[in-house]
Formats: sequence, structure tokens, C-alpha cells
Amino acid sequence: MPDHRVALYARVSTEQQARDNAIASQVAALRERIAADGGQLEPDDVYVDEGYSGSVLLRPGLERLRDAVATGVVERVYVLAPDRLARRYAHQVLLMEEFRRGGAEVTFLNHALGGTAEDDLLLQVQGVIAEYERAKILERGRRGRRHAARSGLLSAFTTAPFGYRYIPKGMGGGVARFEVDPEEARFVRLIFAWVGLERVSLREVCRRLKQAGCRTRRGGALWYASTIHGVLRNTTYIGKAIYGHARYVTAPPKLLRPLRGHPLPCKRPSARVVVPREEWIEVPVPALVDPAVFDAVQEQLDENRRRKRESHKGPRWLLQGLTVCRRCGYAYYGKAAPRSDWKKSKDELCYYRCIGTDGGRFDGHAVCDNPQIRGDFLEGAVWERVRAVLEDPGRVADEYRRRLSAPPAGTSEADDIALLDRQAASLRRGIGRLIDGYAKGLFDRAEFEPRVAGLRSRLAQVEERQRVAAEAAEAARELTVIIGRLDEFAARVRQGLDGIDWQGKRDIIRTLVRRIEIDGGHVEVVFRVPPPPTPQDHGQTWQHCPAESRAHLRLARALAPVGARL
Repeated sequence: MPDHRVALYARVSTEQQARDNAIASQVAALRERIAADGGQLEPDDVYVDEGYSGSVLLRPGLERLRDAVATGVVERVYVLAPDRLARRYAHQVLLMEEFRRGGAEVTFLNHALGGTAEDDLLLQVQGVIAEYERAKILERGRRGRRHAARSGLLSAFTTAPFGYRYIPKGMGGGVARFEVDPEEARFVRLIFAWVGLERVSLREVCRRLKQAGCRTRRGGALWYASTIHGVLRNTTYIGKAIYGHARYVTAPPKLLRPLRGHPLPCKRPSARVVVPREEWIEVPVPALVDPAVFDAVQEQLDENRRRKRESHKGPRWLLQGLTVCRRCGYAYYGKAAPRSDWKKSKDELCYYRCIGTDGGRFDGHAVCDNPQIRGDFLEGAVWERVRAVLEDPGRVADEYRRRLSAPPAGTSEADDIALLDRQAASLRRGIGRLIDGYAKGLFDRAEFEPRVAGLRSRLAQVEERQRVAAEAAEAARELTVIIGRLDEFAARVRQGLDGIDWQGKRDIIRTLVRRIEIDGGHVEVVFRVPPPPTPQDHGQTWQHCPAESRAHLRLARALAPVGARL
């Protein structure tokens, strides 16, 4: 047995590389090196991130590795190259410092590191080159694809929509093309005919495709209305493939309930935004649909959108976007049902229903058995909890001010943004002066390398503190806005909560409530701030935690079945 425990880390950036098992070659090379060094690798010491970009630090495999190093479990980490660890120079410096503090030695296969200043400098230079290389690859790829699209070449695309097959240059004799798939093209024409000529709904199109046995591009039997909408809006089917119709930017933070089925961090935290029409580039492709039918479909979709927005009933669901099923993780949605089966025009009852209980959404098999809940009972109970908080607005404001004054983790009172900016500028000037002095021959290489390495390491730490301080400042601004809103709500409280309209209640709930978890008759209201204790209430318990609080409610009456007479 070796006297130390080893681990390996491997990463590939794209989903295509993950599907092609490109990561297997990294793991094999690392295993060979570990065996040659006399180490023994345990199954739990293999840390892999497949399809995660090296420009972000939040990766599942890397997080587990960092935890293992911090607890002293791992004493040596094997990585193929520094750019597999991170693609940004600052991230590489932070990880290397973290591993060293944890007592773990890092071994790169492409370069043997020692403990000298020259080795540290070489690693930092490799980190800078890796970050530069990533930016250069992205820019060259973007310019190359855009030039190809302007030249009318389909090599600017990497995939083809449903109804076509993408033939790359390597398989198409040096020219990429879209090849029509006869079977899929038949269903594409049927989709456009159903909507444009028969004027059926998108959900009816999904049902017809399922009955006809049409499979999605990924082989699934279940179609979704959003997928059909994307097909109907795609101008590729009339011979005009659009390049550059959207771009990706940094995604904004999620404000409401967490997404179901996404416990891991996003591999590429970005959001898709539409580019102005004048910047689009059209590339000719074989057409599948007549332009007149395509125009009829667009008119029908626009009419459907207008009808939906011109609903005379107006908004009806007070807790929309906040309710979530505790059993399966899916959201709840609002559903209306007649109060009486024999006289449907008499009145309607509103229910909140778990998406997982709809078998039609999951190929005929429901994934959850959580019963639906009466909307008036649920909304009334939640509003009473929120009202208890609003009747004591000073407590709420004090809680937000406490969070505003408390420094976030990893920061200190000295982390002033202006001070950090001055420190970063001073370090950059110092690096510049060292480089100029070395170029003029004022000192030799042995003196230059450790000095510049130390300055670059300090600069990376200051830049990380700048990022944390900027995030803290942004959070402070948001909390200040919230406090201002609470003052408005407090004024409404003084005027009387009974007179607040439906929209005012909705605004207040969405400000104070983070989410509402439902499990049978047990409803848990998760607040953004601690509510005042109400010991006189029976059948309720309160659990307080640092960032939020929970109110547990029992709503037995809210589980009345659809059409029940009350």
C-alpha cells in the first residue's frame, strides 16, 4: 500500500466530446501514470466532469475533489494539463493555492512541476496562454462560421432541424449540406397542414404525432407544444436557414422556485437572447413547405397569441410560480373545475394541481400521486401567514438590515471596491515595471521570475476579492430596494390590509415568499425572512434557519375532490 492516497481529475468541455468518450483517453493516461508512480487509485477517487466548460469553477466533479482535498483525504492529484483544471488564469492560481493549503500535491502529465519559482512561473504562463487560447478559439470560430454563412455555406451550422440530416464536410465531399429525411419531412408537412389549414391546436398536433408513431429527433414518443411551436416558426422549412438569430449572454439569477430535475449546477450558465432581425444571415436550403402554407401558419400562431392575451378573465392564480410538489419536484399549476357535475354553468372551483400527476405529459403514466388542493383554501392560508408578517413590518425591515450589514462569506469590511481597484491597479503597474526592468537588463532572470510570480499570485487574489465584493455590493443594492418596497407595503398595512386588491396581495406574496412546498395536506410556506411567532395557533410549527423560514400548515379541507359539493 502506498503511503499516500491519490486521485485523478479529468474534464471535457462539450457534450459531443462526452458522447464520443473523449474523456476515456484522459482517464486511461492518468491511470497509467498513477500505476507507474506506484500509486493505488480507489474507485471513489476518480473525479470527472463531462460536458462542463473550464471557464467556470462550479463543476460537480471539481467540487467533490476540492472537498476531499480540504478534508485531507487526498494527498496527490493527477491532471492531464492545467487547462483541464481551469481555463482561466485566476481560477488556476486559486485552485493551486487551495490544493497546497490542503496538503495535496498536483501532478500534470504534460509538465513535471517542482517547487522552484521557475516551475510556478511556467504554470502561471500556461494558465495565461490557456485563457488566451480559449478566447481566441471562440473568436476565430465565431468569425469563421459567420463568414461561411455570408458565403452561403452550411458549414456554419452544426446540426439540422427535424426533417433534415446534417452532412458535414468530411462526409459530403468537402461541402456541408442539409439532406432531406423523407419520413421526417412527411411529418413536417403534416404539422404545417394541420395548423395552417385545419387550424388545430398545438397540443392536438402532439396527440396526432403520438398516435401516428412519430418519434422525436432523440427517439422519444412524447411531443411538446413548445417543440411544435419552434418547428412552425422555423424558416428553414421554406428554404431559408437563419444563422445568428440568437446569442448567449450570462444568465440572470433565478428568483423563484428552483427548477425541477436540476440539482447540479448549470454546465454553461448562459441565457439565449434574440438578435435583431437585420443582423440575421439567410442561407439557402431545400424547402419542405410551401410559403403560402407557412404564412398561414404564422397568422394562426399570431392569432392564438392575441386570443390568449385578450382573455377577459384576467389573472386568476395568486400563487403562480411559487408552488412546488415536495414529492416529485414538479411545479403546481392552476386548474378550474365546475362546482357541480350536473350544472356546469353554476360556478367554478379553482385547484392547484401537480404537473407530475398528469399522465398525458409523461407518455400516459403519472409520476406523482400528490392530490390536488383547493385554490381558495391554499391562497387564504398563505395570505394569513403573509399578513402576520406584514402586521409587524419593523421586524421584517430589521431582518433585511441585518443581512445588509452582515458581510458575506469570504469578504471583510476592508474589502472596499475602490480600495481593491487601487490595489489591482498598483499590482498591474508593478508587474509592468518588473517587465520593463527585466527588458532593460536591470536584474537577471533569477530575480525576475519569483518577483513577477508573486505579484501575479497577489493580483489573482485581489481580482477574486473584487468579484466577491462586487457581488456583495449588488446584493446590498437589491436588499435596499426590497426595504423600500417593504416601506410601501407597511404604508398599505397602516391603511388596512382588508382593502388591498388582488394585485397588491400578489405583489406582497411574491416579495416575502420564496416558495410553497405541498405534500398532501401538509403545506410548507418558505419565507424570505423569519415571520413573527404565533404560539396561539394550533396545528402549526415554525422552523427557523439563517436564510429563510418555514411555516407548516395543515389544510385537510383543501383536498376536496373535483366537483365535490361543499
